[in-house]
Amino acid sequence: MAIRSVKELLSAAGIAAHGQFETRKASWRASRDNGNQETLLAFLGREAGFSEDQTLQKLAAEMGWPFVDLSRMPPSPEAQKKISTKVAFQYVIFPTKIENGVLQVAVSDPFDAAMLNAVQFEAQGQVEFALASRGEVEKALKRYYGVGAETLDGMAEDEPIDLDVTGDREITESDQDASVIKFVNQIIWEAFKDRATDIHFEPAEDELRIRYRIDGILHQTPMPPQLKRFQAAIISRIKVMSGMNISEKRLPQDGRINVRIKGEELDIRVSTVPTVWGESVSLRLLTRGKIFLTLEKLGYAPADESALRELIVKPHGIVLVTGPTGSGKSTSLYAFLSTINSVHKRIITIEEPVEYELKGINQIAVRSEIGLTFAMGLRHILRQDPNVVMVGEIRDQETAEIAIRAALTGHLVFSTLHTNDAPSAFTRLIDMGIEPFLVASSVEAVLAQRLVRTICKHCKVEQTVDPAYLRRIGFPEAEIGTARFWKGAGCESCRELGYQGRMGIYELLVVSEAVRPLIMNRSPATTIAQRAMEAGMRTLRMDGWNKVRSGTTTIEEVLRVTQTEEHMTALIEDGRN
Repeated sequence: MAIRSVKELLSAAGIAAHGQFETRKASWRASRDNGNQETLLAFLGREAGFSEDQTLQKLAAEMGWPFVDLSRMPPSPEAQKKISTKVAFQYVIFPTKIENGVLQVAVSDPFDAAMLNAVQFEAQGQVEFALASRGEVEKALKRYYGVGAETLDGMAEDEPIDLDVTGDREITESDQDASVIKFVNQIIWEAFKDRATDIHFEPAEDELRIRYRIDGILHQTPMPPQLKRFQAAIISRIKVMSGMNISEKRLPQDGRINVRIKGEELDIRVSTVPTVWGESVSLRLLTRGKIFLTLEKLGYAPADESALRELIVKPHGIVLVTGPTGSGKSTSLYAFLSTINSVHKRIITIEEPVEYELKGINQIAVRSEIGLTFAMGLRHILRQDPNVVMVGEIRDQETAEIAIRAALTGHLVFSTLHTNDAPSAFTRLIDMGIEPFLVASSVEAVLAQRLVRTICKHCKVEQTVDPAYLRRIGFPEAEIGTARFWKGAGCESCRELGYQGRMGIYELLVVSEAVRPLIMNRSPATTIAQRAMEAGMRTLRMDGWNKVRSGTTTIEEVLRVTQTEEHMTALIEDGRN
C-alpha cells in the first residue's frame, strides 16, 4: 500500500480538507501557547464537529488500525511487562494484549513519531497499534499501573530525595518537582478531580493503602505495588508541607496545608497518628472561600423550609442541628447564618475549626491548648453585644448552660449535638445536667439530618422493586402499588457507581406548646416523637422516602443512613392497639 501523508489521511477521513489543514494547525499551535493540552488530532476533529471518539474511529478506518474501548478490555499483565511505566506515562500509551507474539498498544496520537519509535524500541518485537481516546488511555494507566506509578519509578532512581518546602504551592497536573513532591501533589490532584473530601494514607505490613472519601463513601485508589518502599518519604513530605515535626513519630500531630489548584484555594487539614506499621495520615480537603449552599438549595421540604425561615429570624432561643460526623451539620448552620447576615445584626461564631470564612461575621477558632474552649469563648462572646451566636458543638454541661443562659437573655443561638434523631436532643441535654424547664423554655427547634447520595443524572434508569421487599422495610403501604423508583446504571461520569453528589434528608421538630410539657416531665424521646408526628413532623426515613419517590435518591441510600426508628415502630404499634 502506498504511504500517504498526514494531510492525505485526514482529508480522506473527512477530518480536515487540504486547504484547512495548515490554517487549523496554526490555530492549534496558538492554543497550545495558551495552555491547551489537546492533541492536534483532537483539535482538528473538534473543529470539524466531531467528538474525539468519532475522530479516532474515522481515522482508524482510513489507516486500517483497530479502534479499542479500553474501559471494556481486561488487563493483560504480560503486555504491561513489555512497556516500561516511564514510557507508558510519558507518551500516554497503553499496552492492551499480546496475540500470536504481536503486542497491541493503544495510542491517541498516531502522528507522534517519537512515541512510535519509543514503543518499537521498548517492545523488542512486532507491534500493532490501535487508537483510543486520550482520556481512556489515561484512565487505564491509573487503573492498572496505579496513580503516580511513573513518579515512583523515578523515585527509585532519584537519590537523595529533597523534602524542603516553603510557602503556599500551586499544584498543577504536570508538576515536575522532585519525585516524592510530585507524587504527593498527584495524589492531592486526583482527589480534587474526583471531588474527594478526605484522603487517607494507611500503612499495613506489606502495603501503604491510599483511600479517597467521595460522597461519604471510601474508595481505594489503585496504587503501584512498590509504593510501600517509599512510605517514610511520602509521609515525611506531607508532614513537612503541613508544618509538623518530621522527627516525632510516636505522638499524634495536627497541621494544615494551603495550596492552589486551578485557581481555587484549598485548605487541607492534616492529622497523623502512630500505628503498628507506621504513621497513618488523614487529609481533609476544604475549598477556601467556596460558595456553600443557600437555604433553598439544601433540599428541605417546602413546609420545613418555611418553618426554618421563621425560626432563624427569631430574636432569641436555641436552634439545634443534630446528626453524626459528616452529616452536613456545619453546612446547614452556615446556610442559616448567610441567610440572616446583614449590617443590622452582630453575628459571632466559635468553631473547631473555622471551616469557611463568612464575610461580615466574626469567627473565633477554638484553641484548647491555650484554654480557649467552647465554654470560655462563648462566655466572652456574650460580652461582645451579639444578636446571633453560633457554637460549633455543645459537648458538655458548661457549654450547654452558657448557651441556654444566652438564649434566655435575648440571644439567638445556633449549635449542634450528636444525637441520632431530633427528639433525642432533649433527653441528651437533660442527661448533661440541664434542668428540664430550662430546656423546654429555651430550645425552639431541633433539626436532625443525614446525607444521601443522589442518583447520577447521566445514567438514571427506572427500576422495578418487589412489593414484599417494600413492605419489609416499612415503605408506606398506600403507595406500594403506585410509586416509581429509579437508580443509576453506572457510567463514566459517576465512576460506574450510579451516584454523583449528595443531598440532605431532614427531621424538623419545632417545640410547640404540646411538646413543652413532655420535656418538662422528662418524657422519653419516643413519646416526644409521637406527639411531634401527630403535629406534622416527618421522620428522617419519611423524608427519605419522599426523596426516593421524587427520583432523587435510592431506597438503599435511605436505608444506609437511617436506623430503624424506635419512635416510628412505637407509633405504629400504638395505632394497632
